[in-house]
Amino acid sequence: MAYHVSSAIFEQLVERALAELPQQFAEFLEEVPLEVRPRPTAAQLKRLGLGEDDLLLGLYEGIPLTERSVEHSGVRPAVIYIFKEDVELASDTEAELVDQVRTTVLHEIGHHFGLDEDDLDELGYS
Repeated sequence: MAYHVSSAIFEQLVERALAELPQQFAEFLEEVPLEVRPRPTAAQLKRLGLGEDDLLLGLYEGIPLTERSVEHSGVRPAVIYIFKEDVELASDTEAELVDQVRTTVLHEIGHHFGLDEDDLDELGYS
């Protein structure tokens, strides 16, 4: 059973997760937009090898800080997407939704800092 909230409340949960970041990390995210979208696009799902019915809670599109160099100056900037409907589908209660939003935001931010899925799993952000 999915736990649904308004778009405004969902965005407040995302903002709360961002506000909890230590300042030394937050400053590295100033130029990385975080966008809340209803759901991933068909192209995003296809690129990841996922089907229409697969859940994708969030997505980092960009080059992690650990891999950037001056050669990437003309590359499209990074962006983090959080997919509201999929996060809601993964949550049965308000408490689960709050936790899932926080985990998803931190997971995608982790990718920006160069963490892979194993690293994020060890930190509890998978």
